[in-house]
Amino acid sequence: MAKIDDVVKTKFTSEKHRFVTNMIYTANWIQNQFVDFLKPFGISPQQFNVLRILRGAKEEWVTMNDIKSLMIDKAPNATRLSDKLLEKEFVKRKRSETDRRIVYLSITKKGLALLKGIDDNQEMFSMDRFKDISEEEAKLCSEIIDKLRDLY
Repeated sequence: MAKIDDVVKTKFTSEKHRFVTNMIYTANWIQNQFVDFLKPFGISPQQFNVLRILRGAKEEWVTMNDIKSLMIDKAPNATRLSDKLLEKEFVKRKRSETDRRIVYLSITKKGLALLKGIDDNQEMFSMDRFKDISEEEAKLCSEIIDKLRDLY
């Protein structure tokens, strides 16, 4: 892949300007790669995130509000996301008996099987893409990204 200077064809005002532009460009590039990776499985990154949250939950049933608060990409329409997962039979849904506004989701065996298939391929996806980055470089990048998020 080309350097950010060649891609955006602009003169950066500083190395920090170059860094932020590079981060945004690279985040979008990785996101697009992940979308392409998930296409054969028939789900979006947001749907994948919901399924992973449900799989990792301590309780069988998780409220939609809890799911929304844990999502990486804060989906504006979690109801639509859950509808699509329900249609594909990856989740079950129920309403609270005491407060009909509260909606719970639970992952199904079919949803767990899908995640297993994705997990088996995701390790190859991740390792393949990042094989030229050492553990030390990955750690340094993570620390810089964490520091960047702490600024906001």
